[in-house]
Amino acid sequence: MSASAELRMDQLASDPLLHILSFLGFRDLIHCSFVSRRLYDLSKHNPLWRSLCCKHWLLTEADRLQSGASWHCLFRRYYVDLGRYLQYYPVLKRAWEQLKVFLQQRCPRMIASLKEGATEVELNDIEVQIGCRLPDDYRCSYRIHNGQKLVIPGLMGSMSLSNHYRSEVLLDVETAAGGFQQRKGMRRCLPLTFCFHTGLSQYMALEPAEGRRVYESFYPCPDQTAQDPSAIDMFITGSSFLQWFTAYVHNVVTGEYPIIRDQIFRYVHEDGCVETTGDITVSVSTSFLPELSSVHPPHFFFTYRIRCVCLSLYQPVCLYHLLPVCVSPCPFRIEMSGAASPEASCQLDSRYWKITTSDGNVEEVQGPGVVGEFPVMTPGKVHEYASCTTFSTPTEYMEGHYTFHRLANKEEVFHVAIPRFHMICPPFREPPVRTQNVAASYASRFDRDEFCDGDGDDFGEQRGINMAGRGSSDLRETSSSWKHDWQYAKRQND
Repeated sequence: MSASAELRMDQLASDPLLHILSFLGFRDLIHCSFVSRRLYDLSKHNPLWRSLCCKHWLLTEADRLQSGASWHCLFRRYYVDLGRYLQYYPVLKRAWEQLKVFLQQRCPRMIASLKEGATEVELNDIEVQIGCRLPDDYRCSYRIHNGQKLVIPGLMGSMSLSNHYRSEVLLDVETAAGGFQQRKGMRRCLPLTFCFHTGLSQYMALEPAEGRRVYESFYPCPDQTAQDPSAIDMFITGSSFLQWFTAYVHNVVTGEYPIIRDQIFRYVHEDGCVETTGDITVSVSTSFLPELSSVHPPHFFFTYRIRCVCLSLYQPVCLYHLLPVCVSPCPFRIEMSGAASPEASCQLDSRYWKITTSDGNVEEVQGPGVVGEFPVMTPGKVHEYASCTTFSTPTEYMEGHYTFHRLANKEEVFHVAIPRFHMICPPFREPPVRTQNVAASYASRFDRDEFCDGDGDDFGEQRGINMAGRGSSDLRETSSSWKHDWQYAKRQND
């Protein structure tokens, strides 16, 4: 029996080898290039690097043509510049692109306020200036866009009440560095946003200090009952910059946050919060206002927006119920379609609310009209009004109904149900200056490691419902891995 012929790499057909290589990541592809001359040549095959460029850098054929480079060279170029952010770049780049496409269609003037990305040198200089390391997801996002110009409306959401207006600008890194906090109670916190009208900012903790977890974002809320000015409660808005920004973009581009007067309003619509009564469907969305709220004393401020749509044979009756503050009204919109039958015309007589707080207390409120008015709904008629509510507990829910009568027959009275909707403030954390006085029996119920970092800083007690938990999975990657590949790619590029 003759010995089997030796199989040599250079005798294998290229197509099956290229098909095998197409399943490899860029690191494995680089490693294969060291095996033999044949694999070295095949590993530079342009279609292989095209898919990798699309995956990691979201590049298109138009980008390659504009660069004048091969896909292989283009990948190396981007890797040398942005390889540090490989785990974050495609997620953040895609979020920015989705946001810009949406804004171009719905809020085009916001596009002009976005600033070009910062350079590595500029970000390094900021780290030297503030004496703290910026997280890589933050740096990556600011390489794409360095925040926005200090203009109104702000990119990070607005809220308009009768005597109160908030619009948060996404700060550029230079302005943020100027607002970097070193004072007691806010040590090593970098502002992410700023509102000109209220002075409100969201901050990111750059180090675990004074009860904060590293890189979480929050609204500061001074403890008004404490004598120590460093006693600052925190409404938590995100566990990391990546989670904070991508969750916000998701809510914008999916329509969760409505566009009102060319601004993004941060209302949240609860799933299933819709109810139909006869011809009219009512849906509700809510919003929490941290700048008008406090943990100590407990005072939680909410607005809510109700939308009613008539689904009868008469065609739609639309009712928008914007409930901001209780003085002069902001838009509450009630609209009856011009195609509706005149017999469908009706007038709102009264309202009824059943309010249940998280401690079990129930309160019933009823009264004539809405904000002192009795809107008459006729085909083509539009009515607007507004209101608000506050609670002493962080979670509660409301439900109720409106009472209408038909204009053609005043004896025909009917109720339109308002579905149950919950108002939930973000999770909040009390500072250690307050929680250190909690009884030891309470602290013993928790694992100490859950509340302490390696430096021994105590995290404040977190309370409320975690609405920041929804987000991306852990994207950690060892620095030695990307650094090794970066050094390799740099040598290749040189």
